[in-house]
Amino acid sequence: MRKTSSIAPGWWDYTTLELDQKLTDKIAAMGPEDMIKLSRPGFKVVFYDTIEEFYLAEALEYVDVWKQSTAANPVGLCGPIGPTEQLPLVARIINELKISVKNAHFWSMDEWVVDGKEVSGDHPLSFQRTFKSLCYNRIDKSLAMPEENLHFPKADTSAFIESWKQAKCLIMQGGQGDVKHWAFNEPPKREGIYKDTPQTVEEYKQLATRVLDLHPITVQQNSRLHCGGNVPLIPTQAVTVGPKETWETDKVSIWHAGAHDNPFGQRLTTYMISNKIPDTCVPMSVLADHPNVQFNFYRPGLGTCSIEMH
Repeated sequence: MRKTSSIAPGWWDYTTLELDQKLTDKIAAMGPEDMIKLSRPGFKVVFYDTIEEFYLAEALEYVDVWKQSTAANPVGLCGPIGPTEQLPLVARIINELKISVKNAHFWSMDEWVVDGKEVSGDHPLSFQRTFKSLCYNRIDKSLAMPEENLHFPKADTSAFIESWKQAKCLIMQGGQGDVKHWAFNEPPKREGIYKDTPQTVEEYKQLATRVLDLHPITVQQNSRLHCGGNVPLIPTQAVTVGPKETWETDKVSIWHAGAHDNPFGQRLTTYMISNKIPDTCVPMSVLADHPNVQFNFYRPGLGTCSIEMH
């Protein structure tokens, strides 16, 4: 039987991995040049030296994808709320260069769920509200796509799942949370048939957009990022785009600014994907099976795993 989580005993997570001390020490000691060398066919590691270049590059992925969309061949991008710093840049680039994105599509990765229903668009923590206020509402109406080309997941997932047939998603962007998720693809709970053994990678890859419980690490992280650590304000459920939809995209692009996951976590998933060690206890590592993944790092945000007492 695998280890019990040292953080949340009712869950599987990265603390339940069977990694020996020698390997974890090696992972913790990796610097940027070591990580760049972990690139392989199907997995690319890129570093940016300035935060301006980092978020500009992320914004340009939106613009590049949206420029390709036509009425005859509609395409789009699935993007996160976290990070968000790229979103105003997307709108400014489009407006300044007068780029029409009328045929483009956007899928939002996730949304909070409270009492079985997604939060409304006027909720202060709403991802839909954030995307519209930071990006969509800032795009000149003569250039913007119609609202029906924006797809936001709801607790009733049928319409969102169907929307993936309306256009091709070329890139799925994301960040990496403390629990090593992309979107809210959490590790499995340690219950039922997964009490003694976590979900298999093949089972995990078949999960579509769904409502799910959030790991305690995720709840804590979001309270730190969004409301100064006021944990009770953070919902404990969300609806999230699934691995199934992720595997329908041409490329997965993950952005590590250093504000979301910690230094060890950034190194851990890079190592696991590079060495093709997928494990559902570390959801991001499942992307080892995807044919086109890119990890983008802000060099100063990588931090260090050296032991320091504060």
